[in-house]
Amino acid sequence: MAHCVTLVQLSISCDHLIDKDIGSKSDPLCVLLQDVGGGSWAELGRTERVRNCSSPEFSKTLQLEYRFETVQKLRFGIYDIDNKTPELRDDDFLGGAECSLGQIVSSQVLTLPLMLKPGKPAGRGTITVSAQELKDNRVVTMEVEARNLDKKDFLGKSDPFLEFFRQGDGKWHLVYRSEVIKNNLNPTWKRFSVPVQHFCGGNPSTPIQ
Repeated sequence: MAHCVTLVQLSISCDHLIDKDIGSKSDPLCVLLQDVGGGSWAELGRTERVRNCSSPEFSKTLQLEYRFETVQKLRFGIYDIDNKTPELRDDDFLGGAECSLGQIVSSQVLTLPLMLKPGKPAGRGTITVSAQELKDNRVVTMEVEARNLDKKDFLGKSDPFLEFFRQGDGKWHLVYRSEVIKNNLNPTWKRFSVPVQHFCGGNPSTPIQ
């Protein structure tokens, strides 16, 4: 029945991921899978890859339908991505966690330990998933440029990127991260669109950083 389904958006972050790269931190990405029965899992989406970071906050959210009277079992997998292929079999597994969508929705913010396999924790690694019901279908679209940025690289210009945060619960929450523009002190980033509810909680007066 239509009234028993709502669209939710999941925001994902991790802490204390294990390092698989020699001489640097891992380049993590999160993959979301759903149990479709018969021991099979279907991929629902992936976050972006965050370079050289053991406690990433992913800016790309994942959306799925929440069916109130159905147990929707989810699996989150964190991988260290060191190549350009979409296949994950050749990437290092940094840990995973399983729960139901209902657990996330009822908790609003759920933190779980990451496991390499049953009974084997992935060090001190944890994953935190927060859920937000998408009731507002408006979208904010922006195109941003900057001029005369500081030169931060020793031999070249800076490689700037842009992040937006919204204020909530006494903290700043990442809502968008742009692409990196190499060697440019006067960058113009690609036009981007973000749901208004995610960008400012649906309230245009919410402070943005």
